[in-house]
Amino acid sequence: MSTVARPMNDEEVFSEMNKMVAFIKQEALEKAREIKVKADEEFNIEKAKLVRQESINVEEQFQRKVKQIEVKQRIMTSTLINKSRLEILQQRQEMLEQVFAEAQAALAKVPDNKDQYSKLLVTLCAQAFLQLNDPTVNVRSRKADVALVKAAVSKATEIYKEKTGKDIKATVVDDDPLADAVLGGVRVSTLNDRISVDNTLLARLDLSSDRMLPQLRNILFGQSPNRKFFN
Repeated sequence: MSTVARPMNDEEVFSEMNKMVAFIKQEALEKAREIKVKADEEFNIEKAKLVRQESINVEEQFQRKVKQIEVKQRIMTSTLINKSRLEILQQRQEMLEQVFAEAQAALAKVPDNKDQYSKLLVTLCAQAFLQLNDPTVNVRSRKADVALVKAAVSKATEIYKEKTGKDIKATVVDDDPLADAVLGGVRVSTLNDRISVDNTLLARLDLSSDRMLPQLRNILFGQSPNRKFFN
């Protein structure tokens, strides 16, 4: 026997509608919660990415700053070291110049002792004669030394002949004297002045200064640890 469904009354229809609305609302709430959870997760992921990227940027900036500071420090240190080194070199050069100036002042007093100076002039003339080894030479000196030099030349020619067995004609040029700044001594040249030997006291001082400079530096400043060769 079949049962015929009766139509719902208004109250039943309203009840069913309420159930459907409640179901739809529940689904909507659950969907909204899912969307919020997913949105929160994505937000947290993006936030973590941003924080990590920002941390990397900050670290890179920090490292750049550190490198810039290190470069500036190296430049400043190098500048100070170079400045200090130049000051030391300048002070050392001034000390060397002072030593040479004192030596020059002492050398200027050599002609005051006539006996010793006369012997020195003989030696200087003989050395120049032997070095040139020319039969005819000219000898120049300071104006104040002309008389002493003439006497020295006479003895020096004898020394030359003893050592070489040859005669030498040495002329003292008294009308073209050397400057007083040479301190003393002689300058001997061949007849045409093409070759000369500077045996003035100033020239000998300069020569000795060049030769003794490394040794003098060691005495005054000590041996340089970086120096590999010695003159």
